[in-house]
Amino acid sequence: MHSADADEICRLSATEIVGLVRARALSPVEVTDAVLARTAAVDDALGAFCTPTPDLARAAALRVADDVAAGRETGPLAGVPLGVKDLIATKGIRTTSGSHAYADFVPDEDDIVVERVVGAGAIVLGKTNATEFGYSATGHNPLFPPTRNPWDTARTPGGSSAGSAAAVAAGLGPVALGSDGGGSVRVPAALCGIFGFKASMGRVPVYPGCRDERYPGVSGWESVEHIGPLTRTVADAALMLSVLAGPDPRDRHSIPCTDVEWTRRRPAGRLRIAYSPDLGRVAVDPEVRRVVDAAAHVFERDLGAAVDLVDLELPDFSEAFGAIVAAETDLTGMRALADRLGPAMSPHLTALLRAPWTAEQFTDAGLVRKAVANRTARIMSTYDLILTPTAAVPAFPVGIQGPELIDGRMVRTDHWTSFTPLANLTGQPAASLPAGHTRDGLPVGAQLIGRHLGDGQLLDVCAAFEEAAPWRAVWPPLSPSPAGPALAPDSTTDRLSASPAVAS
Repeated sequence: MHSADADEICRLSATEIVGLVRARALSPVEVTDAVLARTAAVDDALGAFCTPTPDLARAAALRVADDVAAGRETGPLAGVPLGVKDLIATKGIRTTSGSHAYADFVPDEDDIVVERVVGAGAIVLGKTNATEFGYSATGHNPLFPPTRNPWDTARTPGGSSAGSAAAVAAGLGPVALGSDGGGSVRVPAALCGIFGFKASMGRVPVYPGCRDERYPGVSGWESVEHIGPLTRTVADAALMLSVLAGPDPRDRHSIPCTDVEWTRRRPAGRLRIAYSPDLGRVAVDPEVRRVVDAAAHVFERDLGAAVDLVDLELPDFSEAFGAIVAAETDLTGMRALADRLGPAMSPHLTALLRAPWTAEQFTDAGLVRKAVANRTARIMSTYDLILTPTAAVPAFPVGIQGPELIDGRMVRTDHWTSFTPLANLTGQPAASLPAGHTRDGLPVGAQLIGRHLGDGQLLDVCAAFEEAAPWRAVWPPLSPSPAGPALAPDSTTDRLSASPAVAS
């Protein structure tokens, strides 16, 4: 491989980059320069990075290159460039959480996951754009231009890990870090045609995010929040998790991970899968249903799984989930921010904060959560996995919180993300797999939810599906190819919905 093959470098997986760097067939500096050049060429149109740090990235790449040249030990992510979601703390690098309240905030410590990837030799490219404090499943916030989907720049990439998903889908680094409190890794993975993995609750420690009481907005979502990788391959997600996972005393919810060999895959074995295409209540786009039905057939035909169409009989947890998020929000501090910021805060977030929440709503939500967890445990006593769509719709126009009509039916704008919060409420591992495309070329994701602490089996099954229905060679129109079409300009007028119910 030669330095002129910048487009080829941008197509490499993280696993391949590590192998080539260790073999001294590729320099970390070459990799970083190729990705930075691609970012400079296309990210004005995408808006994946809100705070790029090219100088820091080049300096880090030089340090890793020096270690390789000197024969010093390099980590399992040596030379891998990645983006870090702007809700995840980075020491010395601006971390805004997509809000004017933190527009100039520079943390004095790294999040645990940043410590770990940097210690493993990864190259931080900068901060990726996110919705304000993560309270939405789209790609816009009041502080930066909206992030756009590489498959169609008039459309959203999903969120709240919008920039991380758009960057990976567009070849601006093979992996990125996102956070997932209600689907914010899985939803943008689905809309951008990449792989997103949320490990079991506690596998990947979180701090200071969710834990630092000093920062309203940053300190919420504690019982549902996860940090996870967005990647183009299952192997890269497993590699990332081998670095990210493991307990840390700063996160009291963190748990040991010695029961999982993250990078070792085993045959999936004979599987029983419960397939719920709509949870019995969700309006699903017909094209999404068609693609996920076809994915269910892949599990049957190619993996030999028994796939049953199942009524999960779950209570409707959408309102309970919103109440749980509100209960774990610093309402006093956040309402003070809303007072100070006024219209400079996202309208849907202000509406959630201003709602007249009652103690009964919060305690009722806890009871619904227990009912959901108990019912799910009974389902998993019969089935290995639950299969659903990841999102009820493909990517929709930039600037709105969600579609109002699906197949001619009026739906609440938050219902398109109804599938993903289930695994946050129960803490089970969950992934979004690229399942195919709509007839007009938009990606569709299929969600797989594993058993309690069944992260290893879930990765095994995801890898088997990837082998049976490979997606890596399929790139969006904005692809690392000299012959690829240029990004089309967009004239969509951005607007924010005032819906208070969206929380992801």
